[in-house]
Amino acid sequence: MKKILLVEDEAQVISFIKKGLTEENFEVTAAMDGKTGLALFQAHSFDLIILDIMMPGMNGLEVCSEIRKQNKLIPILFLTALGTPENVALGLGMGADDYLVKPFKFIELLARVKSLLRRSEMAEPKLSSTENNEIIAIADVVINDKTKQVYRNEKEISLTATEYRLLHFLAENKERVLSRVELLDAVWGVNFDMGTNVVDVYVNYLRNKLDKGYDQKLIHTVVGMGYVLKET
Repeated sequence: MKKILLVEDEAQVISFIKKGLTEENFEVTAAMDGKTGLALFQAHSFDLIILDIMMPGMNGLEVCSEIRKQNKLIPILFLTALGTPENVALGLGMGADDYLVKPFKFIELLARVKSLLRRSEMAEPKLSSTENNEIIAIADVVINDKTKQVYRNEKEISLTATEYRLLHFLAENKERVLSRVELLDAVWGVNFDMGTNVVDVYVNYLRNKLDKGYDQKLIHTVVGMGYVLKET
């Protein structure tokens, strides 16, 4: 049974989410403030975290930042009443993997939860991998899939788990234009357009870390079609 930590300060929302996820055979532990949620995360093992952003005291962004210092891989889904691109980008920039704007339908939440868990399982190390297959080199970028480390011009680039998955998929398909739906399917495990700009937000984050400060840009936009990683 998958264990989920829910950090949310509204009792009605907790009841709604907990009831639905429990009926779907998830074990849900709830906290009504950030400090308690962080303490529960540190004391127990969870498979996924659902985290409200707007909370008194220690807000969700601060909780996410602390969690990411200790665990870069656990999936984090933000709940937010502020769905503007700026607020979404801020949340994703703190290390969240996905977000859901309030109010939402339970079926939508369930789809996001299952997608994040499936993606997390797919990211687990595969014992059959060989060292040669774990290194991808493009221009002056080196991606080591065994250690999940990325270097450009011999300088290590710190990426979140989602940023890494996005870069790795782009690199595996270098020179090929990938649509947003293809990226959603491969990186987020969602085979339909969620109607959000999550792909564009993450591509911009990746650009800032990979291309900023370099004359040679590797991530390119193909207007109306998607994105491509190429050397020229």
